[in-house]
Amino acid sequence: MGPTDGLTSLDDALARLLPQAGPVAGTETRPLRQALGRILASDQTVPADVPPADNSAVDGYAVRVADLAGQPLPVSQRIPAGVAPEPLTPGTAARIFTGASVPDGADAVLMQENVSVDDAGLQTAQQPEIGQNIRPRGQDLKAGSVALPAGTRLRPQELGLLASLGIAEVPVYRPVRVAILTTGDELVPPGEPLPPGKIYNTNRFTLDALLQQMHCDVVDLGDVADTREATTEALKQASREADLILSSGGVSVGEEDHVRAAMEALGDVALWRLALKPGKPLAFGHVGDTPMLGLPGNPAAVLVTFLVVAAPFIRRLQGAADRHPAYPHLPADFTVHRPSPRREFVRARRVLREGRAWIEAHPNQSSGMLSSACWAEGLAVVPEDTMVNRGDPLTFLSFTDLLG
Repeated sequence: MGPTDGLTSLDDALARLLPQAGPVAGTETRPLRQALGRILASDQTVPADVPPADNSAVDGYAVRVADLAGQPLPVSQRIPAGVAPEPLTPGTAARIFTGASVPDGADAVLMQENVSVDDAGLQTAQQPEIGQNIRPRGQDLKAGSVALPAGTRLRPQELGLLASLGIAEVPVYRPVRVAILTTGDELVPPGEPLPPGKIYNTNRFTLDALLQQMHCDVVDLGDVADTREATTEALKQASREADLILSSGGVSVGEEDHVRAAMEALGDVALWRLALKPGKPLAFGHVGDTPMLGLPGNPAAVLVTFLVVAAPFIRRLQGAADRHPAYPHLPADFTVHRPSPRREFVRARRVLREGRAWIEAHPNQSSGMLSSACWAEGLAVVPEDTMVNRGDPLTFLSFTDLLG
């Protein structure tokens, strides 16, 4: 058999997985202070024009352009921000400040640096255009338009925009509940003595933190013994309590790998083994009606498969709008002389050399090594069957972008 026989490409895997992930049932209304990172469940429309009136973009003087032929212009009123102005008296100017409403009758604002004012009034050599230094009503948002569509993840700027519209609370999808279980009799919780032959459980904490960063509710089922019975019971519990099950380890072909067999007995395995490096042993299926992703056991492979497979699936469950970011292409500051039939995600970071940004790869890309991911700031994508020479452009995926 060839090296990719029976393997599914990442593109084909996502095309099969993502249509099976729809927004979770249930929404809730949250005040803005408690909505950061949540996904809007309905469109938010603009109740009134933003800004609500023409306002000044500068500190200066509001005038009617035609009146400048009769200089000097007496100053008839002073308009700070937050004060409703009187209509501009013909043949006069109004002192105005940034953000203040432009009085009816004025059609331009002169910057204070471009005028002189004395007891006789305002004079200027400038001939402004109509509309100069005026931010028109509704320039930002028009009443009745959609300010933020359903599916928007609420970042600080979206919360600020909602506040500017007078919206104090918003409907959002409830958090996705994700059950995690880690398999392996060799695993020991951090903080306990480490007997010979044992290792500390890395994946449990990596997955928990990744899910928290994606604003999921985590159902932690802990370490599961390497037996068919223990694995089956853990998956049954997870299917009752969660919208998605994530496991690490136990999906390979060893005698102590029971996750895949338990999935098949309790539901189905629709996908197994991807053409990824790292991350080949990955399973997708269902336990009952609950979708499940069985990730590999090696720590770096867990991180990579979560970012490129699990994270897009979770965003669909959250109701997030599809993202199609334009990832940068940067020159590689490394080489790959032995092409792999699997798409490789290289732990890498951006560096400035020769006056431009390059992608630098960590020298150790072992799937069991997580320190390289701490050194890195993202993943460089080496396509299948591709050699890389220094300077060749590669896609760079930052960890921040991958988590959405």
